[in-house]
Amino acid sequence: MRELYKSKAFVWTLLILFLLVWFWMLGARVLVPTDEGRYAEMAREMVATQDWITTRLNGIKYFEKPPLQTWMNAITFELFGLGEWQARLWTGLCGLLGIGLAAYTGKRVFSARVGYYAALVLASSFFWAGMGHINTLDMGLSGMMTIALCALLMAQRDGASREGQRNWMLLCWAGMALAVLSKGLIGIVLPGAVLVLYTLFARDWAIWKRLHLVKGLLLFFAICTPWFVAVSLRNPEFPQFFFIHEHFQRFTTKIHSRTGPWYYFIPILLLGIIPWLGVFFQSLWKGTREQRDTAGYNSLNGGRFQPKRLLLVWAVFIFVFFSISDSKLPSYVLPIFPALALLIACYLEEADHKALAWAGSLVALPSAVALAFIPRVPELAKDAYSLPLVQAHMPYLYAGALIFFIGGIAAIRLARQNKDGAVTALAATAFLAGQLLILGHEPQGRYSAGVDYVPALQAELKPETPIYLVGRYEQSLPFYLRRTMTLVQHADEMAFGLKQEPQLWLPTVDAFVAQWVADHAAGKKDIAIINPTIYQQLLERKLPMRLIGQDPRRVIVANDPAPDAAEKKAAK
Repeated sequence: MRELYKSKAFVWTLLILFLLVWFWMLGARVLVPTDEGRYAEMAREMVATQDWITTRLNGIKYFEKPPLQTWMNAITFELFGLGEWQARLWTGLCGLLGIGLAAYTGKRVFSARVGYYAALVLASSFFWAGMGHINTLDMGLSGMMTIALCALLMAQRDGASREGQRNWMLLCWAGMALAVLSKGLIGIVLPGAVLVLYTLFARDWAIWKRLHLVKGLLLFFAICTPWFVAVSLRNPEFPQFFFIHEHFQRFTTKIHSRTGPWYYFIPILLLGIIPWLGVFFQSLWKGTREQRDTAGYNSLNGGRFQPKRLLLVWAVFIFVFFSISDSKLPSYVLPIFPALALLIACYLEEADHKALAWAGSLVALPSAVALAFIPRVPELAKDAYSLPLVQAHMPYLYAGALIFFIGGIAAIRLARQNKDGAVTALAATAFLAGQLLILGHEPQGRYSAGVDYVPALQAELKPETPIYLVGRYEQSLPFYLRRTMTLVQHADEMAFGLKQEPQLWLPTVDAFVAQWVADHAAGKKDIAIINPTIYQQLLERKLPMRLIGQDPRRVIVANDPAPDAAEKKAAK
């Protein structure tokens, strides 16, 4: 059997090709609402205002999340300018960091083959590879939590020196601090709870003596504290909103209306771990069977550090934690994927050809079925407007399903003679297919973002021209137009900030109408992007409006007459 993981030429070639696709895809699509436009715009405003303490969205105080990703995006914009790949660079780097850490940790804690497999599994898992190309906070959080997880594994591994153990544990504490700056207290609450549960299940009480608690806590607070103190001093309303509303109330109540049943994350996990579903459950079961004499330092009761059990507790606890929460979004379970990749890699190292053939079958068969049903995809279009957008996605669906199918068949055929080849083929084809499926969404993404109206809007706008958002908020257009807009009636996620600065919006449609009519009478040009239902109501009120653009999501109007009519009037 050819051992591909030992071939430097093969590994480096595979890595270079992977990185070329990974980085190219960062700029291949527009920024899609809601998260991508939101976090890009927050960073753009940070660069424009040079206020690195008080985070804002659309010029309004926005304290839902800490600033690490906004800082990183803003630094990227300062260095490379504004754009799609720049907005996704931090997310993409965090995804790569997770893959690299999984590979390095797998190699050092388990074996070189496990490290190779762990990188392949994580890089090709549809959810991780997909979220690595979406500008949202959860990949940044996952990258920082992966630092904490892998550094802990490295610190406790067999053969670690006392100095090495200390340095790795300090990196673990730093990872938790950066996770807190990424998305809040879960950055330390989740790893802390995992450690407690691991101690109980593994009976490894001595691990607490090896955490370097004093030095670690000092480093943790040195990283976290400055921004929390600075933002609280500048904005006294911040602590109550961030710590009570955004943590306790979000977890225990339905305040954000992001609810879901207890099984909400199960289909997300099963689809997200593709193409490794065929070995997923076996990997979890194998993790429960780890013997207590595998590796690490002796504990007080004679047991030893059990890395697979820690990985299992990490994955299961975080999954359960978010499953019982009253606030659910698909990306919340993303931090468990590096742990799952390491568990799957450990299983693959020992698996026989039947397991790999089964994994390939669970890719090939659904792909064949998908190829048969793709012609019916246009039936999913919600309306006539979105039908051609869905149809434009179909060639990518065909290509992705075909590549998936080829990868499954290749894994089946290679399973007996070349395990490394089977795993590599399955991973490479899954990664390419997943990226094609994402790329094919571009027409629908452009429609959601409204970017096709940007040239028309830029032609209408002057620096002093106000833009009103009536009954809706456009998450991406502010970034592409390089300007904030005035909300009307619809406060959405900016409700808290508007309570602090109510002068930044118009709370009713009537207030907007009065301003619109007054500006029209004074010859001052306004632009409005309006919810279609409200637009119909404004037509009935005979509001002066010149249509600029329209689709099922939005209507764009100006309050001045058509240019040709204005020119005729001026000529008279």
